[in-house]
Order: sequence, then C-alpha cells, then structure tokens
Amino acid sequence: MYSREIDEQALTLSASGWTYRNTFVLYDYETESLWYHLEGTDGLTCISGTFKDRVLPEFQSTFTRWNRWVAEHPDSKFLKY
Repeated sequence: MYSREIDEQALTLSASGWTYRNTFVLYDYETESLWYHLEGTDGLTCISGTFKDRVLPEFQSTFTRWNRWVAEHPDSKFLKY
C-alpha cells in the first residue's frame, strides 16, 4: 500500500491497463502520470509525467490471516457491505 500524496496534493490512482514485468502500472487522474514499483525503491516511482522520478512512499503493512490478526488486535473492526 502506498501513499497517494505528493507536494500536498492527493492523487487518484488507478490501473493504467498496462503491465511491466508482470506488475501493474498505475495512472493518476490529476497529472496523467504513470507509476510503477521499481526494484530498489521503497515506493511507487513516477516513470512518466509531471512527477517523473519522484516516489510515493510505501506504508508499512502486514500480510496475515484474519483469525491471527483479530487474536493479536481484538478491538479491530471491519466494514461489511
């Protein structure tokens, strides 16, 4: 999961429809820039557009199962739609 804020501007990121090395390339609607997770970086790198060569940082996250998560964080809630 990545931040979507850069220079105090929130970007709306979406799939561009393209892939590179089996990974989705993202697109932001505000500047029409393309974003990709480049090896050796800690986030999404702008590969084309207004923010070329700038990086949106990756948030720290955990990959786990719900039963393990709720056992460790019993006050957790989820949204059911």
